[in-house]
Amino acid sequence: MSSPVHVRKALHLVSMKAKLQSFVGLRLTLVAALAGFLVLFSARTLFSPSTSTTSHLRGGGGGDGTSCSKLPSPIAAALVHYATSNVTPQQTAAEIGVSLRVLQSRSPCNFLVFGLGHDSPMWAALNHGGRTVFLEEDATWIASVRSKHPGLESYHVTYDTRLTEADELFALRDHPGCTAQPDLAAATEADCRLALRGLPAAFHETEWDLIMVDAPTGWRPEAPGRMGAIYTAGMAARARRPGDGATDVFVHDVDRTVEDTFSKAFLCDAYLTEQVGRIRHFVIPSHREKPGTPFCPQN
Repeated sequence: MSSPVHVRKALHLVSMKAKLQSFVGLRLTLVAALAGFLVLFSARTLFSPSTSTTSHLRGGGGGDGTSCSKLPSPIAAALVHYATSNVTPQQTAAEIGVSLRVLQSRSPCNFLVFGLGHDSPMWAALNHGGRTVFLEEDATWIASVRSKHPGLESYHVTYDTRLTEADELFALRDHPGCTAQPDLAAATEADCRLALRGLPAAFHETEWDLIMVDAPTGWRPEAPGRMGAIYTAGMAARARRPGDGATDVFVHDVDRTVEDTFSKAFLCDAYLTEQVGRIRHFVIPSHREKPGTPFCPQN
């Protein structure tokens, strides 16, 4: 009979093997996704009349008249990063696939991400040719990421909420100042505490096609929580310029109470199109196209 020590060692080895297989699988998925995007990009370039005469390799080329296109820097950097890094994004491969499918149909586009993390180079690469902006609460972390990925567009934001205030803030769902009209500025003037303040000009000057809420920190009692980020994402979608279409909004970590309840209440069950693992996908139309549209329509 095996001793308890041997049994524990065997279980530990099995656990480590499973974690290694999961890590390798996710990294391969990321590289495959980026490679797939590269194939799509190459196909677009190959069959685009506007680029067929300008894609010759600068600095010379073969004498047979062949041409090639340079690999876009964000994609090249992301491929190298994930192929050589020992860290992987916070989302699983299946969860990433939800946003990837939308990006494949909408990029290049305007993509806003609450949070700056290990997955940021991937999001920027998958939206090559578009604008990808990251909003991050930790200024030190921004400096660290910028030193490794200077091409990422990121801004520091501050939050004046605490996770312990979630119940009080949830009650604002029925406050007219927060829900009466699709206008974030009006909500701010009405002292709606869920409306984020001090956001960079980049937030206000852009019509966002996709918004990902994967920050701020939301697992410690003293953390800001994602109450304001979820609300603000929904308001940005509702306030979108008429004629620009709907906004795809993604919320990660919906296995947690705040992300679960606030996404359903402020992004609305009627706009929920998909949930995979811990990520939800909402498609929110502009409420400015039809004045009087209720904050949340009936299912």
